[in-house]
Amino acid sequence: MRLTREKVNLLSHQITEKLASIDEVEFIEDRNTIRLAVVDILIKWLKKEEEIDKAARQKIESQKRTIPEGSGEWEILYRKYYEEEMRNVIE
Repeated sequence: MRLTREKVNLLSHQITEKLASIDEVEFIEDRNTIRLAVVDILIKWLKKEEEIDKAARQKIESQKRTIPEGSGEWEILYRKYYEEEMRNVIE
């Protein structure tokens, strides 16, 4: 999923504010430092997601026959390969 810089910043503000509102959470850094760390994490995960998407698409393209994007078969294969790639990242 592609997110604009503005959306990433908005999410980082919302996440930081939500964390600050939890009684059990205490910041040892200022909020902006926490927010910037959240931005960094989000950007890293979005880049990883792009890599996973690309890998899944490449696996579909490497099939012996052409599978049109958007077809039912393509969607099933995409989901399968995407989930395989996600499992590799998590492990």
